[in-house]
Amino acid sequence: MLAVISTVTLTSCSDDFIETEFFQQVQQSPLNTIEELDAFVKGQYLSMRNASYYGCDFTMIGELRSNNMYSDFANGAGYYQTVASYSMTAADQYSSGPYAEMYKVISKANIVINNVPSGQLTWKQSQDPAVIQARANYLKGQAYASRALALFDLLRMFGQEYAGGTTGVVVPTVYNAEAKQARSTVAETRAQIEADFDMALSLMGTPTASIHLTRTEINQYGVKALMSRYYLYKGDYAKVRTLVADLVASGKYSVIGASDFSGSFSKPDSSVNSIFEIAVGATNDLGTTSTSNKLNIAPKGYGNMKVVPALRLSYIPDDVRGSVISTTNVLNGKYVNSFDNIRIVRFEEVLLNGAEAELQAGGTAATALTYYNMIQAKRGKATGALAPAVTLTLNDVYTERQKELVGEGFGYWDLLRRNQPVIQRSSSGAAGTVRNVGNQLLTFPIPRNEINVPGTLVTPNPGFGA
Repeated sequence: MLAVISTVTLTSCSDDFIETEFFQQVQQSPLNTIEELDAFVKGQYLSMRNASYYGCDFTMIGELRSNNMYSDFANGAGYYQTVASYSMTAADQYSSGPYAEMYKVISKANIVINNVPSGQLTWKQSQDPAVIQARANYLKGQAYASRALALFDLLRMFGQEYAGGTTGVVVPTVYNAEAKQARSTVAETRAQIEADFDMALSLMGTPTASIHLTRTEINQYGVKALMSRYYLYKGDYAKVRTLVADLVASGKYSVIGASDFSGSFSKPDSSVNSIFEIAVGATNDLGTTSTSNKLNIAPKGYGNMKVVPALRLSYIPDDVRGSVISTTNVLNGKYVNSFDNIRIVRFEEVLLNGAEAELQAGGTAATALTYYNMIQAKRGKATGALAPAVTLTLNDVYTERQKELVGEGFGYWDLLRRNQPVIQRSSSGAAGTVRNVGNQLLTFPIPRNEINVPGTLVTPNPGFGA
């Protein structure tokens, strides 16, 4: 990691959301080596790994406002109480933390994307200009994909699409700490996300035979997997069908077997179903700030996040996924260690994306059934397989997403994109207030330290007080 990355801290943001302070008072200069470009790309993954983003909070937020899990904030050290009770303000750490890290990803990506070396790029591994340029393009492709993912996550969390408005988020495409920029519309934000994903694939080129064996960086398959997620949320099912078909046809990934379902979450960079994961490991152990700490009970954690009892009881006895949830509703079979790599996208999610898209207009029900049964065939404890489905509905796929992906951050966003009601739950998991799409509180507050910047063009999301 370049020292210039490790000494950057986020201070009061400008409208570009990436104002920084360089303690050594050194201006950013062109990156002239592949090693420098690679360091900034790794810096993007470092920000994704932060406990406020995919390291924990963003994922847990996606669960606690769903039908999958709830926050036991009365007995679990008080985490996520304001999120669960819809009492957030502009000063809330569960908005400011993810917001800052998402824009750090974008700022680092922008440095790579817009880099103009002062001379010929160099690389210790090769002196061939064509080889060097191909590697530079591949790294820039990762930066475009990272920017697209961060913008998508920002749009879901802070955009007004599900809260009765059309305002999206600020979309900085260059690194300029002094820029003043207003929020784009939802449509404009989506256009940038799609352009970034397309550019990523264009720059990265044809995947090599072994590229899928490195799962701790976004490769061409990872870009397509993330695109299948994005287009499912957008409702462009034709795109999802094409992307999923490409990934299945590649033969590079497979559904994890029942005997290894739980253990696969602790296998670093080696599980056959992992398309993209963020490296953690013992050196970077997230400790008490990790997802595992929120899921597991003492001595491994606070047990703050619990599975909704109705979901736990919905598993049939032979379903291995039910065995990773205790009778006290603790999800103790995923992320059991605070140093486990963070799974961002698994092959099973891709198959479920495809099954849902195939059941929409223009799709093929038989293909949906094939994708669905690929998962069923690997989820039986006794025989290795559950009984295959012979017919399939959208509700079947929705239920399967809950069973397969619980604890991985999809529940809330799935409800919103499907225009389904969101049920507020107490610290015991009891159902309370119901909020439908269009409610202002279904988005998150723009952080106070952003909207208080002098001369800002950024407008707050309504409904959150001070």
